[in-house]
Amino acid sequence: MKSTTTKKIAIAGMLIAIGVIGGAWSFPIGASKCAPVQHMVNILAATTLGPWYGIIMAFITSCIRLAMGTGTLMAFPGSMCGAFLAGVLCMAFKKMNFPKKENIFGNGTLGAVIGELFGTAVIGGMLAYPIATMIMGKEAALFTYVFPFFVSTLGGTIIGTIVYIALRKTKALDKMGI
Repeated sequence: MKSTTTKKIAIAGMLIAIGVIGGAWSFPIGASKCAPVQHMVNILAATTLGPWYGIIMAFITSCIRLAMGTGTLMAFPGSMCGAFLAGVLCMAFKKMNFPKKENIFGNGTLGAVIGELFGTAVIGGMLAYPIATMIMGKEAALFTYVFPFFVSTLGGTIIGTIVYIALRKTKALDKMGI
């Protein structure tokens, strides 16, 4: 049991490092600074480690990026909501075996994609509103961050899904014991 936990912590550490380093590559969309690499990491965390690892990883990555100046407070609601919902829906889709495991979106991948897109763009985008207005002192409407967050998460989700499917098809995840 300890071996599995150690493997998961090691993988989480590598994914956090990828999220931090990849966070240096971001672009502005409206009032948001979009970092698609975080969403790729969220997909990989949801499909391999689960929702709790995903939300903790998103929090740690956001803290490090904020401290380094490569992220903003807006990283917290989007990345954490996306990671959590991606992990929860991934687990639910795995239990339901939907779609069938033979499909490239099987094994919970479709749930992770839906969770990441909805969690980051809609829930995270709306939770960014009070952070922007009350903490950062910016003027914004409730849905100001939904579209920019969607653009950011769409790119990262596509990349993350491709990477996960490639890891699964090459049996690399089996060799890692995940």
